Amino acid sequence: MTYCCGILVRDGLVMIADTRTNAGLDNVSTFRKLHIFSKPGERIMAIASAGNLAISQSVLSTLTEGVEDPNTGEVETLMNAPTMFQAAQRIGRAIRLVHATEGPALRSEDVSFDVSFLFGGQIKGSRMRLFMVYTAGNFIECTTDTPYLQIGEHKYGKPVLDRAMHYDVELYEALKTGLISMDSTMRSNLGVGLPIDVLVVRTDACEADLNHRIEAGEPYFHDLRSRWSAALRAAHQNIPRPPYKSETETKN
Repeated sequence: MTYCCGILVRDGLVMIADTRTNAGLDNVSTFRKLHIFSKPGERIMAIASAGNLAISQSVLSTLTEGVEDPNTGEVETLMNAPTMFQAAQRIGRAIRLVHATEGPALRSEDVSFDVSFLFGGQIKGSRMRLFMVYTAGNFIECTTDTPYLQIGEHKYGKPVLDRAMHYDVELYEALKTGLISMDSTMRSNLGVGLPIDVLVVRTDACEADLNHRIEAGEPYFHDLRSRWSAALRAAHQNIPRPPYKSETETKN
């Protein structure tokens, strides 16, 4: 299982991804799921992946090596895409290409073709954008109304984002909220776990403000988890008990 979150606010972009993969209770591994493509000052793009690891690695390799455009002969990669929208289209085409190549073999082994991506970043001269690309290669774009997207095991972390996230949240406050969302997911699903990869990009910088891996035992994340648990317990205790009478009290 996987949890990846992308947050797009006025100040910039936050992307967070766990690294746990498993193929059974006794086969747990760590693989990086947040991949960065950048030319500092010119462009920075990041892809977070969820789903079948072999499929996502094939798609990423296809995007890195490139696919030849039959009409122009150009080898299309993420690094030479003229816009973020066209880069998202190239991710979709890469997914469909891998599906055409590997889909029949996967179906013969009764393995579903399951992959999805968060894709965010900025090319100099254009705005910061964030997309979610589905298994079919189609995609949606993040908006100011709901400035975050999630893939993987998203249900446990979504309530935190729903309550706290809006477009004008300060960039590192957005990172903090994203990490609380990740902690909530880790608490409820052991298939999501440390280390956690984090990327922060400021609007118009076209380079990483923060590219960091949170390892087990890191003091800040440990403190964040402890404080969030304590805050939830305190909030629960401070809410008055329901005023409703029990059935026994009603009858008396």
